[in-house]
Amino acid sequence: MGIYLNPKETAFKEAVNSEIFVDKTEMISYLNRVAKTEQKYVCVSRPRRFGKSMAAKMICAYYNRAVDSRPLFEKCKISKITTNDTSITWDEYLGKFDVIRLVITEFIKDSDSVDDMLEFLSDEVISELRHTYPDVYYGNRLNIRTVMNRIYENTNRQFVIIIDEWDAIFRERKDDKEGQKKYLDFLRDWLKDKEYIALAYITGILPIKKYGKHSALNMFDEYSMTYPMQLAPYTGFTAEEVEDLCKRYGRDYRKISGWYDGYRVSDILPPDPDHKQLSITGQSPEAPKYSIYSPLSVVKAMRSGFINNYWNETETYEALRQYIDWNFDGLKEDVAILMDGKKIPVDITGYQNDMTTFNSKDDILTMLIHLGYLSFDSDTKEVFIPNKEVLDVFKSSTKNRDWTVTFRALQNSQKLLEATWKGDQKTVAALLEAAHDKAGNKTYHSEAGLSYAVQLAYYAAQDLYTIIPELDTGKGYADLAYIPKNPKIPAMLIEFKYDKDADTAISQIHRQKYPDRLELYKGNLILVGINYDRTVSNDDVEFKHHSCEIEKA
Repeated sequence: MGIYLNPKETAFKEAVNSEIFVDKTEMISYLNRVAKTEQKYVCVSRPRRFGKSMAAKMICAYYNRAVDSRPLFEKCKISKITTNDTSITWDEYLGKFDVIRLVITEFIKDSDSVDDMLEFLSDEVISELRHTYPDVYYGNRLNIRTVMNRIYENTNRQFVIIIDEWDAIFRERKDDKEGQKKYLDFLRDWLKDKEYIALAYITGILPIKKYGKHSALNMFDEYSMTYPMQLAPYTGFTAEEVEDLCKRYGRDYRKISGWYDGYRVSDILPPDPDHKQLSITGQSPEAPKYSIYSPLSVVKAMRSGFINNYWNETETYEALRQYIDWNFDGLKEDVAILMDGKKIPVDITGYQNDMTTFNSKDDILTMLIHLGYLSFDSDTKEVFIPNKEVLDVFKSSTKNRDWTVTFRALQNSQKLLEATWKGDQKTVAALLEAAHDKAGNKTYHSEAGLSYAVQLAYYAAQDLYTIIPELDTGKGYADLAYIPKNPKIPAMLIEFKYDKDADTAISQIHRQKYPDRLELYKGNLILVGINYDRTVSNDDVEFKHHSCEIEKA
């Protein structure tokens, strides 16, 4: 046994013997199914506090051929799994492989550069491999790949590689792009298409780093906070597991749930070919949904009896504040909506899986999902703040004068939406006037600028509506269409005019028959005409640039 090669099972034994141990060993049954197959490359990304290292210790103890872990696992759930004749038994791979476990942060802190780190890592692992297999001829040019290949050729023994905090370089050396590429190339050359690998299991906060449209590690299947797939129930503690702990410790499950629940994940995507329903009906089952809790916070609350914010033990408020304050594409307004308990849509496809490459606010929001600050609804493609604990972090990160203005603007936006529903033309015009004043001078010189200012003023509607600028009606384009997500609230068509009048905007809506495009909402449709008159004199008693006409259709 060594430090990296076939380490002792002590770490997992301590976990099993701890006061609170939530048994996640059933996860190994899935890994056994993909081991020694083309799906043997598994990348699990989770926020801090979600049990990544615990799972790595468990996997290390299970596969390690140098230790006798059977007594440990015989007491766990995995040994109780019932299988059919064609399935791998629970102990099929128990103690059958050489295991190499690495924690990348340990190598980074003792290295001056990525090159130095890779050399350090290779030297340490090669040294232990040669010590364990002294009779193998290794040749003159030694690297970690050739050494493991020689061992496999001579012994026919395969390896399980476990890399914890694999993405630490992208977090701790954010600006070293060249070093990051070298690191990815090192992992690819070491792991990809190698017969000596039975299973490669890497964990981190971020998914696999992309090179534009390509990835150096494209052999890995990613089990992330956005799509955990078959590993969804092992993302954190499930509701059932937390409820059992509450009964055991006499805690109030409703309070615990309010503070620490909120992460929603879906299982079995792509469909599980071994699922019973598939063999019976020929149809894959609908992916079950899990309500996931942060393990660290739940354990702390159970043991102490205090329901509190335990986030600050692993994350700082400044980390969140930094990303919000960049205010990509009006991100601050979105955060205000999220803090009001709403959801907002997000496109997660453009995120480059690092902490420096951001092209839109969607990239920031996607990163916050992976960091655990936001939860992702894979059905609606929306994000939301998961629970009171994380909301507390947001509140602490937004305690300054700038945010007072943002929150007040959100309140005004909600008032604007309600006034529109009520047909209160005077209030709508006044609130648009105030919002336009704060939108900046660039919005004052065109109809397009007016459109931008109005959309900004109505940003509280994002949670309730799908917003379509320039809706094609067949006879023209309606400036803004708000399609409700809930049939109980009205649809809205908004038409702008510049230096004309609001009546002209309403007349155009009727003349061009824009409501016909939203025929399904007849009787629950609001028509809004908005005009901006730049010629109004500020000497006028009722000085106001904006006018508004509202009708129901």
